[in-house]
Amino acid sequence: MSTEDTIEYAPEHSPRLAWAEHAPEVYRAMVRLDGAARKGLDAKLFELVKIRASQLNHCAYCLDMHTKDALAAGESVQRIVQLSAWEESKHFYTEQELAAIELTEAVTVVTDGFVPDEVYERAAKHFDEVQLTQLIASIIVINSWNRFAVTTRMVPGHYTPGQHG
Repeated sequence: MSTEDTIEYAPEHSPRLAWAEHAPEVYRAMVRLDGAARKGLDAKLFELVKIRASQLNHCAYCLDMHTKDALAAGESVQRIVQLSAWEESKHFYTEQELAAIELTEAVTVVTDGFVPDEVYERAAKHFDEVQLTQLIASIIVINSWNRFAVTTRMVPGHYTPGQHG
């Protein structure tokens, strides 16, 4: 018997509401919007954006999902772990990824003072207008998913990579 077998973890919480079952048209529309937003974006970049927004929004369900999807897409554990402290570990990311991560933060915490011009301009230097639009859409979509998951207390830990895609 290993030590892990004897550890007693806190009980898993229950979801508040099975929102996808009660509003299937909304759920399907979100899935379509998510698919449309990701078009033309690198899979690893897409997942880094989703993870960073989910960290900021404290969305455990989406963190579980997107870290698993990022690993399945070939992302490294180190880059995923460092993402929460990206400003102190910039050397793990490309300039394009840093611009996307910074834009993700600005859009996610928009109530902190809008999206600063310098953040937008830095992103615009690394993405053409179509890519930038897709990136902004992806950031907005993950923020919407986060809000559904946090509000309804979706339970993390049961997602299998690619399960919803």
